[in-house]
Amino acid sequence: MITTSDLHALAVFMVENHGKKAIHLADRAVDELEAQNATDSADAWRALRSVVVDMLEGRLSASERPRVH
Repeated sequence: MITTSDLHALAVFMVENHGKKAIHLADRAVDELEAQNATDSADAWRALRSVVVDMLEGRLSASERPRVH
């Protein structure tokens, strides 16, 4: 299981290394994993994509951890 700390660290890495392209990379990962029926992994990538979008749109910074409600 992926933690919020893991999601945050991965999102920071993706945004720093790929910028806006990180969204496309996450979408592609979701599509490929769904094609393989790897639902749990696809869900983790969806969650990661959400954190990436929040960072890119300024709702979350690299220094603050996401909160799960």
